[in-house]
Amino acid sequence: MKKVVVTMAAVGLVVGFSSFSFAESNIKGTLSNKAEVKEAANVAIGKNATANMGSMSAKNSNVKGTVSNDAKVEKAANVAIGENVTANMGSVTMQDANVKGTISNKADVKEAANVAIGKDTTANMASITMKGGSVKGTVSNEAKIEKAANVAIGEGTTANMGSVTMQDGSVKGTISNKADVKEAANVAIGKDTTANMASVTMKGGSVKGTVSNKANIEKAANVAIGEGSTANMGSVTMENANIKGTVSNTATVKEAANVAIGKNTTANMGSVTIKNANVKGTITNTANVNKSANVAIGENSTASMGSVAVE
Repeated sequence: MKKVVVTMAAVGLVVGFSSFSFAESNIKGTLSNKAEVKEAANVAIGKNATANMGSMSAKNSNVKGTVSNDAKVEKAANVAIGENVTANMGSVTMQDANVKGTISNKADVKEAANVAIGKDTTANMASITMKGGSVKGTVSNEAKIEKAANVAIGEGTTANMGSVTMQDGSVKGTISNKADVKEAANVAIGKDTTANMASVTMKGGSVKGTVSNKANIEKAANVAIGEGSTANMGSVTMENANIKGTVSNTATVKEAANVAIGKNTTANMGSVTIKNANVKGTITNTANVNKSANVAIGENSTASMGSVAVE
């Protein structure tokens, strides 16, 4: 079954703007979404509500071929408010989907705000997110973000900007993220909250091949506030994962601030961190950090800049 959502606004429902979504489908060939959004607002309010702007989503589907999203967003607001709410802007989201081929996302976001408020809320801007499922081929994200704000507020909240995030997925091939972020703010506020800017994050799952992150960040702020919160800027983080191949991070950071505040909080800038993972191959981190501040405040908090940490 294919589902295309074109409704402009709703409360407690699925809201879509220049987006494409499908579930429980078997697709052979190419799925393509091209969106140009200007001076627009995308809002989801209510329990289990979802707002999609210039995005693609797939659940419980099999795809042989290409999933492609190309979004240009300017002077727009993407907001999710309420329990289990999700807001996607210029992004691709996959859940329990099996893909043989290519997943590609290209997003150009200017003067935009991406905000998630509420329990278990998620806001994705110019990102690819995967939960479960498998990919044999390439996962590619290219993001250009300028004068934008990415904010997650609330317990268990996640905000992703120009990033690739994977949970309990299997990849045989390449995971590639290229992000150019200028004059932007990435903020996570709340217990166990996560904010990712120009980063690749993995929890569980396995990769056979290459994980590559290339980040160019200028005049940006990356902030995590709250017990157990994490803020990642221009970094690769992997936890409980199995990797056979290469993990590469290249980050150029200028005039930026990376701040973690709270007990057991973590802030990573231009770094690679690996926890409880098995790696057979090569881990490479190249970081050029200029006129930047890296600060951790609170008991057992950690701030890493231009580092490789393996636990």
